[in-house]
Amino acid sequence: MKLSLSRIVGNTPLVKLSDKLYGKLETTNPSGSVKDRMVLYVLEHAIRAGEITNNSKLIEATSGNTGIALAMAGADLGLPVTIVMPSNMSEERKQMMRSYGAEIIDAPPGDFEAAINMKKQMLLEDSDLWSPNQFENPTNIECHFLTTAHEIHKQAGPSWAAFVHGAGTGGTIMGVKQYIDSFGLDVKVCLVTPAEEKHNIQGIGDGRDFLVDREKMDSVSVIATQDAVDRAKQIACETGLLVGISSGANVLAAEKWIAENDPEGVVITMLCDRGERYMSIFNS
Repeated sequence: MKLSLSRIVGNTPLVKLSDKLYGKLETTNPSGSVKDRMVLYVLEHAIRAGEITNNSKLIEATSGNTGIALAMAGADLGLPVTIVMPSNMSEERKQMMRSYGAEIIDAPPGDFEAAINMKKQMLLEDSDLWSPNQFENPTNIECHFLTTAHEIHKQAGPSWAAFVHGAGTGGTIMGVKQYIDSFGLDVKVCLVTPAEEKHNIQGIGDGRDFLVDREKMDSVSVIATQDAVDRAKQIACETGLLVGISSGANVLAAEKWIAENDPEGVVITMLCDRGERYMSIFNS
C-alpha cells in the first residue's frame, strides 16, 4: 500500500506580501491546504507501522481541511473515508469532501468536542476504522518540524525574524516552534486567535488549544472574524492570491506584529488554504 500523492506535497513557495512579510503558499498542495502535509505524513507513518491495511476505513473529526486532505488520500489508497464535522462549516468544504467520495456525518454546529467524541465512539464500535487523531497525535507536530519549518528556514535564511500563525490542532505552530528552539534561532513566534468565542475563522480556535503550548508562545494576536474575512478578500484584490479566512487572520496579525516590533528581518506567516471553499461567506 503506497500513497502516490506524497511526492507532490510540500516544498511550497514563499510569496512576498510586503517589504517585511512573506506568506508560505500552502494552496499549491494537491488538495489546496496545509493539511495535506500532516494527513499524508501521518498516514505514511501508520502504513509503515502496519496500522492501515486494505480492509481499513479512514475517519476523522475536522473543521474541513483535514477532512478534504483525508478524503483525497482515501481516494488515492482506495479506502473509504468518513468525516465528522460541525454542521455549520462551509458548504464548499463539504462539497469537496464528497467529490473525493467521503461520507460526512454532522455534529452540532460549532461543537468540535462533540465531533471528536462522536468519532471516538465510532472507533470503539468498528475495529476496521483508523483515525489520524490530529488533535492529539504528536506525529502532527513532527511533520511540521521536519517539513514546514525546514522549508521556511531554507527559504528565509538568517533574515527570518518571526513566525505568525493561528492554530487548529496546533501541529504547525508547535512544529515550527520546536524547530526554532532546536536550532537556537532568534525567531519570535506569535499565535493568532479569534476574538469571538463563537467565531467563523474556520480552521483555527477550534474550542481549545489541543497541541499548542501557550507558555512557549512569545505573543498572542487576537483577530475578529469580519476583519479576517475582509483581509482575505483584500489579499485577492491586491495580489491575485485567493486564500481563505484563516490566511486573512494570519496576514492581519503579521502586519500588526510588524507595526509593533519593526523587525530588521522578515516575518513569515501561513497562507493555509484556497479561498474557493469560502465563497458563500465572502459573498454574503
